[in-house]
Amino acid sequence: MNRLTEAARPAVTALLAATLLLFTGPPAHAADSGPRTLYAAPHGQGDSCTRARPCSLEGARDEARTVTGRDTRVLLLSGTYARTEPLRLDERDSGRAGHTVTWAAAPGARPVLSGGRTLTGWSRNGNGTWTADVPDGVTPRQLFVDGERAVRARGAACAADVCDATKEGMSGARAAGIADWSRPTDAEAVIRVRWRNYHCRVTGLSGDDLTFAQPCWTNSSSGTDRTGPSWDSTTVDSDRYTGVAFFENAVELLDEPGEFVWDSGARTVTYLPREGEDMRRAQAVTPHTEQLLVTDGAHDLTLTGLGFAHAAYRQPGTAEGYAGTQAGLTLTGADGPVDHAGRHYTKPSAALTVRGGRRVTVDRARFAHLGGAGAVLEAGTKDSSVTRSSFTDLSSGALYVGDTEPRPEEALAGERNTVSRNTVREAGAEYTDAVGIWAGYEAELTIDHNTLDRLPYSGVSVGWGWNQPEARRSVLRDNKITNNRITRVMEVSHAQHDGGAVYTQGSQPGTVISGNYLNRSGYGNTERDGNGIYLDEQSSHMRVERNVVTRVGYKWVSNWADYGIENTVSGNWTDTAAPALGGRGSVMKDNHTGLDELPARALHTAASAGAGSALPEQLRRDLARTGTPSQSSDDGSATASRAVDGDITTDTRTLRDEGAWWRVDLGRARHVSRIEVWNDASMTTTGFDVSTDAGTVHVAGKALRPTLVDLAGTTRHVTIKATGTGRVALAQVLLHP
Repeated sequence: MNRLTEAARPAVTALLAATLLLFTGPPAHAADSGPRTLYAAPHGQGDSCTRARPCSLEGARDEARTVTGRDTRVLLLSGTYARTEPLRLDERDSGRAGHTVTWAAAPGARPVLSGGRTLTGWSRNGNGTWTADVPDGVTPRQLFVDGERAVRARGAACAADVCDATKEGMSGARAAGIADWSRPTDAEAVIRVRWRNYHCRVTGLSGDDLTFAQPCWTNSSSGTDRTGPSWDSTTVDSDRYTGVAFFENAVELLDEPGEFVWDSGARTVTYLPREGEDMRRAQAVTPHTEQLLVTDGAHDLTLTGLGFAHAAYRQPGTAEGYAGTQAGLTLTGADGPVDHAGRHYTKPSAALTVRGGRRVTVDRARFAHLGGAGAVLEAGTKDSSVTRSSFTDLSSGALYVGDTEPRPEEALAGERNTVSRNTVREAGAEYTDAVGIWAGYEAELTIDHNTLDRLPYSGVSVGWGWNQPEARRSVLRDNKITNNRITRVMEVSHAQHDGGAVYTQGSQPGTVISGNYLNRSGYGNTERDGNGIYLDEQSSHMRVERNVVTRVGYKWVSNWADYGIENTVSGNWTDTAAPALGGRGSVMKDNHTGLDELPARALHTAASAGAGSALPEQLRRDLARTGTPSQSSDDGSATASRAVDGDITTDTRTLRDEGAWWRVDLGRARHVSRIEVWNDASMTTTGFDVSTDAGTVHVAGKALRPTLVDLAGTTRHVTIKATGTGRVALAQVLLHP
């Protein structure tokens, strides 16, 4: 047979291919070159994963794993996907060779993965409460009735001189009424010490003494030495302990509509309905399944349009309890080495967990009514993002990114992740020390254009390590906290202290905090608290620029520590001032402070911040700063003018004398509609009169930051006078026309 010439070979090859096609038809991949689309439904039983015969989530996942050489889409039809265990995706569920794998809501659909159990068969009791049996294996810690969070029945506070906490337990069982409860071991003590929360279950009662679950109580006290000596000042047996915020989950405490109690002996939930609720028709759901979706080692994966609801967080109800450290992380384990780097802390359970992800995208997700956190990105997740998602009504924080190891191996380092254009509202509903968005030791993290509102503690927190030496040289670097709208954080009703709208720890070279609108952090407190931008502990090598910070309870920027160094704060707008930055080489320059009106550039910056456009709270012109202040007496260190200097960090104080007073003369009668009295928390003004030419208004109790007195009239003089013997101690007085 003659050899083919090189010129003839292509023609012969084409002829043979055409002949083969004539007999066999086109190859399978030619017709299937487009994306492969699979469908899932809440009760899917199909084996082909078509829209007509959709699969379960696991069925669709397993079918998707067989697809090669093309993009894969798993579309979820509307409905509630009840989960008894998480949907697990791993490396086999990743996109490969340039192809993508997407899990998404089908067009027009609203799928929700739920870990909830619906409680039915409610019966009415003679006292107006309703009771339902609870299925085996379910331990209700939260209850949602027609989509509204119920509250575990709780009592009043118990002061430290009654409920005296020690390393072993607590006294006060008789005075607090616990000695007479039918099931005291179902109850928990909830304790708040500065920025930390503790939730430990009662395990025993002997006379007036209580014991608590272990290791919860040991990890909550100073006896562990697990977090370094400096932490002992904020534990349950420290000098800063002021008492139990409340005991909860006892039927004897069930006295307010919207409260419920879990009885572990009878395995029932009893609920006192709100007005208009009828438990025969209401939907009552308790979270039961902890994690709803877990990706472990997946890459090139997109999750979009998915809902997550009623995921549980079981640890607080166990012997581990909730021994808070900061930001919603807890100290766990019965023993362990003394740790000065933060390696033994545990993040809350989340509805969605991404572990070791690469290029994982979470977009337009909805997280609501959760017993724990919304989402966690951890264990070396890189180049991944959470965008355009909503987080509403969560017991813990919304989003946790990264870990607490300061120098992880490369595979476990979090890098180049993005959190953008999300909304976070009413997180930390139960664990009020949680923050909205938390990041640990991360590099090149972007937190941009998010909206956070109504949070009990800090808004965005980046960094870890406090005064631990490992925090000085960690993987933290080049992070961006930019263009976020953070409002109404450090809410005073939750009694969390020492935080801020934006909070940082650790040396972070190249990190920028810029273009954020921060309003009402710690507003309305009785003490100095609630910073705007808080560069805490070893925060170093950062730039803070072009932020708008208003109506904060204390400092608009705080950099107090001498080992927080080389920070630059410039070009910001604020209605108050702040002391000089602490630490070597830190500078403040070209900032616009003490404003009573935001200029156009500041208004544009504030309006552009967040996940959507929204007008900022405009400042109101202050007449007092142009007046002449005076006071009845002076302790020699705080003159009257400090109350009209546009700076709530400086104070005026009188001597402690009968009827001490402070006054401002406006020079002529002016129309005044509102008076703001900002307290000096170190020498609290308690019980005072605010007098104008039109009359007098009495303010009982401690002055707030601020106390607001509405007025409709004209006056030349405004006088603040102590009632009885005491000081007048003021940070600022503002008079608005």
